[in-house]
Amino acid sequence: MTERDPSGVPVAQLQELLLESEDITAFLDEFTATMAQALSTDGDEVWCAVTLLRPRRSATVASSSPRAEALDEIQYHYGDGPCLSAAREHRVVHVPDTGADPRWPAYGQAAAAAGIGAALGVPLELGGEAAAGLNVYAERPGTFDAATIEVVTRQVASVSASLALAVRLARHRDTETDLRAAMESRTTIDLAVGIVMAQNRCSQDRAVQILRAASSHRNVKLRDLAADLVATVSQGPTSTHFDG
Repeated sequence: MTERDPSGVPVAQLQELLLESEDITAFLDEFTATMAQALSTDGDEVWCAVTLLRPRRSATVASSSPRAEALDEIQYHYGDGPCLSAAREHRVVHVPDTGADPRWPAYGQAAAAAGIGAALGVPLELGGEAAAGLNVYAERPGTFDAATIEVVTRQVASVSASLALAVRLARHRDTETDLRAAMESRTTIDLAVGIVMAQNRCSQDRAVQILRAASSHRNVKLRDLAADLVATVSQGPTSTHFDG
């Protein structure tokens, strides 16, 4: 029997989403869609989105629908609101009635005018990797009772650790790619230095000086100049081999 959360979402499903997604954005899109579907009931539709805080302007990185993304834009316009506060302050923020909440009157009026009666912001704890939060919207005021808030909070907590790991892994992959590129460039330059040493019967330091001078004179990057030289001599590009 599949273990199932009270929201109707299988506990293992959220972890499988991460494993099956090609990237983090795809995972978050699936997550918001799953949460929106699970929280929506007959007559009470719910929309979800994930906000990522950025130095200059926050951005929606995933959403269950275009409307959820449009609702996020209301908060971005005013620069504050329940979901932005949740991400910034690392706490759950609940607005039972957007039209009556005194904390963000301008935002509340705009949200109510857009047909949103209740909002919920839950922080995604990414261990310092980034500040983000899940935004949950509903048309009817009072949609999110204590039990629903507990379910959403638990679901977000269950994916935060996996998401933080995914962010670190993505960063590691980028670093590894940069490192491999640097090592391959270094290999090409070393080969070019050896060629210049042989052609000019000079020292390694002198060969490096000759390559740098040629690079500066031709206004060509050193690695590109080295690649051209090696390709000319070897009649093909070089390759660097790494043990897996």
